[in-house]
Amino acid sequence: MPNGRGRSWGLIAATCSLVLLMAGTGTAAAVPPPPPNPSDSELDSGRAVAKAKAGKVGELTNQLAQAESRLLQLQAEVEAKMEDANKALVDLETAREIAAKAKADAEAARRESDSAGEAIDDARAQLDDFAAGSYKQGTTVGSVSAYLGAKSPEDLLARAQLLNAISGSELDALESMERARTTKANKDSLARSALDEATKRQAEAEQAKHTADAATASAQQAQREQAGKSQELEAARADYERQLDAAQARVGGLENQRQRYRDWRAAKQREDEQNAAAAAAANGGGGGPRPAVRPVAGKSVKVVIDRALSQLGVQYAWGGGNGSGPTRGIRDGGVADSFGDYNRVGFDCSGLMIYAYAGVGIRLPHYSGYQATSGRRVPLNQMAPGDMLFWSTGGRIHHVAMYIGNGQMVEAPYSGSRVRIAPVRYGGIVPYATRLL
Repeated sequence: MPNGRGRSWGLIAATCSLVLLMAGTGTAAAVPPPPPNPSDSELDSGRAVAKAKAGKVGELTNQLAQAESRLLQLQAEVEAKMEDANKALVDLETAREIAAKAKADAEAARRESDSAGEAIDDARAQLDDFAAGSYKQGTTVGSVSAYLGAKSPEDLLARAQLLNAISGSELDALESMERARTTKANKDSLARSALDEATKRQAEAEQAKHTADAATASAQQAQREQAGKSQELEAARADYERQLDAAQARVGGLENQRQRYRDWRAAKQREDEQNAAAAAAANGGGGGPRPAVRPVAGKSVKVVIDRALSQLGVQYAWGGGNGSGPTRGIRDGGVADSFGDYNRVGFDCSGLMIYAYAGVGIRLPHYSGYQATSGRRVPLNQMAPGDMLFWSTGGRIHHVAMYIGNGQMVEAPYSGSRVRIAPVRYGGIVPYATRLL
């Protein structure tokens, strides 16, 4: 025995066939019994449930937008901390080189000072040996006997002059060596001071590097935690979206039943009118009402939006995307590399725009800053579906998305995410939209 749904579809098919038959031939025919007509309370209840689900989806969407805005902020902080760490590393390497040179200079100065001291000690010992020897041996130089042994005043004077000359020369050499040792000792002292200062700077640079690394790690941890919160919100929103779809489907089913009932009632009315006209006289029946002509959105706008929406769920890849679809990303030497974008096939924000507009023959550069000047600028409060929206920091445009209407946009947001629909974010947005169509 066929079930109730089979009977309903059979009834619908019969109703549609009869309606078409009457519209095409004007021949009176018996309209079948009426289809189910849901009550107003059933419709109101279903709409209330769908509205509540939609409200929850909207609430979660706003929370998710805020969470992802915070995530973008944290990503910028991570990049800044990484740059601080890179600077600290360069400073540390420079400090190490300076300390190594200062150490080598200090060692060389110490060796020179030690060598000068040894030379002076040797010279002083030789001078002492000379004085002691001349005194003990009574030679012609350096002793009293040298004077007493003189044979004439001239000989005595010559011996005195020779002794003075030799002694003065030795003493002058010794004094010169003392001055050299003092100079080298001063140089040694300065070199050790320079080494102490360089060692201090190296220690400070190492501490700065440690601090920068710790700050980077802390920022990355905060980014990971925020990414986890965003994922939780995304999962919760997806669950409520499924519930919303189910609620809307139920409302849609009820409304379809109501519409089928209205169609049946219209067919019944036409049947009654035709029967009345045929019974009254044979003066012509007018043709049925013409179907209403519904306005259709611009074809180009629809093509561009449909192409962008066809890529929902495709993963983000920095540098990815062209007029034919997603492509492998490229290296950026930073955040994108940490997510492995160079090893993924997908879109970045400007790559998604390239693919979307290629559907209507428009070629765009792979840079959001140039895309912002590729068409006519309109005030933000006049943005229309198909327009491009841009965001900037410090006057530099860094992100682009496509407005699709109803306060929504489609975008490829950032590394680790996927192409998605999101509410328009007004934080950091530029005050105009770019219109190409």
